[in-house]
Amino acid sequence: MNGSRPSFGPSALLTPANALTFTRLVGAPALAVLTVEIGPTSWLLWALWTAFCLSDGLDGHIARRHGTTRSGAFLDPLADKFLVLGALSALSAIGLLSPLPVVLIGAREIAMSTFRITAGRHGISVPARPLAKLKTLAQDLAIAAAFFPPIGKTHLLAVEIVLWIAVGLTLVTGAEYYLDGRRDLRARLGRRDRATTPQGV
Repeated sequence: MNGSRPSFGPSALLTPANALTFTRLVGAPALAVLTVEIGPTSWLLWALWTAFCLSDGLDGHIARRHGTTRSGAFLDPLADKFLVLGALSALSAIGLLSPLPVVLIGAREIAMSTFRITAGRHGISVPARPLAKLKTLAQDLAIAAAFFPPIGKTHLLAVEIVLWIAVGLTLVTGAEYYLDGRRDLRARLGRRDRATTPQGV
C-alpha cells in the first residue's frame, strides 16, 4: 500500500480478503460432510471450525487495511451463514442437536437475506448492529463446543444451552434489523413521494 491509500477499489473481486472468504465458502459443505462421516465430536472438526472462525476475523482486518469491496461486503456474511447453517444442519442430522433451533436460525437467516435484497433495491443499507456480533459469537461457541470432544461427548446439555442463547440473540437481532430497515425504507419512499408531488396542489 502507498501511505493510507487502499490497494483495492470498491469493485475489486480478486483480493486477499475475498480469497479467505472463498475458502470459507468452499469449506462449509466439506465441513458438513466430514461431520456426518466421522461423527459429531472430533479434534479435527474442532480445529477446522476454529480455523474458519479465526479466518473470519482475519479477512475483515485485511479488508479494512487494503480496502473494502462490494463483493466482500456481500460474500463475507454469506460465507458465515453457509458455515453456521451447514455445521448446525450436519450436527442435527446425526442426532447431536435438536432440529428446532437449527430451523429457527435457518429461517431467520433466509428471511433477513431476502429483506436485505429487497431493501437494497431501494437503496437502503441495513448495517450490522453490535448485538449481531454477540449472536455470531454464541453460534460459533455452540458449534465449537459440540465439536470439542471433552464437551460434546459428555456435556451435551451445555451445548444446547449455548445454542438456545444463540437462537434468542438471532431472533432479537433479526427483529432489530427488520424494524431499522422498514423505518429507513418508509423514510426513503416518503421523500421520493414528496419529491414527485407537484407543489402548490
